[in-house]
Amino acid sequence: MDYKTAGVDVEAGRAFVQRIKSSVEATNCPEVIGGLGGFGGLFRLPKGMKSPVLVSGTDGVGTKLELAQDCHKHFGVGLDLVAMCINDVITTGAKPLFFLDYIATGLLAPEAMAQVIEGIAEGCQFSNCALLGGETAEMPGFYPKGRYDLAGFCVAVVEESSLIDGSKIVPGHQIIGIESSGLHSNGFSLVRKVLEMNDVNESTLFGHEPRPLMAALLNPTKIYSQLVKGLLEAKVPIHGMAHITGGGLPENLPRCLPKGLNALVDAKAWNRPELFTWLKDFGEIPESDIWNTFNLGIGFCLVVPRYGVDEAIQVCDEHGLKAWTIGQVQETVGTDYKGVMGLPA
Repeated sequence: MDYKTAGVDVEAGRAFVQRIKSSVEATNCPEVIGGLGGFGGLFRLPKGMKSPVLVSGTDGVGTKLELAQDCHKHFGVGLDLVAMCINDVITTGAKPLFFLDYIATGLLAPEAMAQVIEGIAEGCQFSNCALLGGETAEMPGFYPKGRYDLAGFCVAVVEESSLIDGSKIVPGHQIIGIESSGLHSNGFSLVRKVLEMNDVNESTLFGHEPRPLMAALLNPTKIYSQLVKGLLEAKVPIHGMAHITGGGLPENLPRCLPKGLNALVDAKAWNRPELFTWLKDFGEIPESDIWNTFNLGIGFCLVVPRYGVDEAIQVCDEHGLKAWTIGQVQETVGTDYKGVMGLPA
């Protein structure tokens, strides 16, 4: 009995590291010290900052992975992994510095894993973020053959005086919703039940202009880092930002609001994408549940004063993203409730 007979091929693991090396190195920047192979990734803090604050985030892709693995689509979930972490940390106004990944699998499948890493590397390059390191754990008997799980970790930095923490938000500030690219990486436990109920396969179509349902479901999560960078460079007065993930607008939008304030949202301010309508109809999902599970077409939100609305929407347009004024901040009367008002019951 040896390690390979037990299910772990060390040589295949080394070959895999060599295969992904070029993808990882393509994300390097001058602040990266050294390369792959050390026990820890090394990164210099950017020069010239007076009081740098590090912002960290970690996340995964959830059960979207099962759908992706069933369809043998691995590149997109690498992008998803980066997006779910990057979109969280940039809500503070922070600039992403570096990213690390963790992949656990029952049996190393080099082609699939390489596609995942290539997706991660592309997401990092888009975010001007170094892929500083990672870990691939082969765990036979713990994960089924052909299955893997992902986790991501990122660190960003912001000048303390420029930190966006919601403290400047006051009643009357406007809420701008920015389009999502689909479901992103949330609600797939419910999605998979709907697919099971309706005997969906890769040839299933949906929409007025029929297109493949599975491809739409697996569309990667949009990364908003370049947009936020553009907004900050344009000096748009952003006082709060929210990444709309699991829990939808009702759970995520209030996270950027100070105590004593809530959000009044106009659910008719944007058109619900057909994909969400298909899920609601074919899954017979109650309206309240669909709001509390999916982003419904809004992947990211900005909170700005009225005078900043037009410029914010213009910058979104310049980045090829649709944006709408979807509501405003108001004072909570008679209670400390901090939530979202105006949504359908």
